[in-house]
Amino acid sequence: MFTGIITDIGAIERIDTAIETGGDTQIRISTGYDTATVDLGASIACSGVCLTVIDKSGPGEPGWFAVDVSGETISRTARDQWSEGRRLNLERALKLGDELGGHIVTGHVDGIGTVEAIDPEGGSHRVTVIAPAEIAPYIAAKGSITVDGVSLTVNDVVDRSDGTTAFGLNIIPHTWAVTALGDFAAGRAVNLEIDVLARYLARMQERLAAA
Repeated sequence: MFTGIITDIGAIERIDTAIETGGDTQIRISTGYDTATVDLGASIACSGVCLTVIDKSGPGEPGWFAVDVSGETISRTARDQWSEGRRLNLERALKLGDELGGHIVTGHVDGIGTVEAIDPEGGSHRVTVIAPAEIAPYIAAKGSITVDGVSLTVNDVVDRSDGTTAFGLNIIPHTWAVTALGDFAAGRAVNLEIDVLARYLARMQERLAAA
């Protein structure tokens, strides 16, 4: 379980098997975390994808950890995410007693969105993202959404005739600077996770309608 509050920006240092094979791929990610405090088997969200640490740097080495990424995960996450040099938003798993600064995030990608536009707005950035039709009903103005692992508030929503939804985000300077959202450009694919509460409310409505 995570909160969508990013605590480090990592980068993919090495990919040990070819992504094109569709099989499992081992990836090494640089980190500023003190890896002495990261247990093997621990969960780290990497741009919104919950992954398990299988190896890590030793004492005196620059920080890194390794994860296995399945072919299924690669197929369901943003294109180009698993490439050398790609910067990733990192968050360690929530511990009992930690502050819930964002919202409840599971680290499971519900859909892949596309950045449509980025516009300066004061000192902030106004980002418009297109969400696919299958998750569009779960996105609401003033609700929460996770974009590449970052907990954000939806400013507005515009439903389109093709079933997709355009939603707007206001990214404050601090968030832009301390996450990999600063790498965004129009056309970039992003990982989206809907608010878990929205998912359950929609399921309850389906059951009530069928009753």
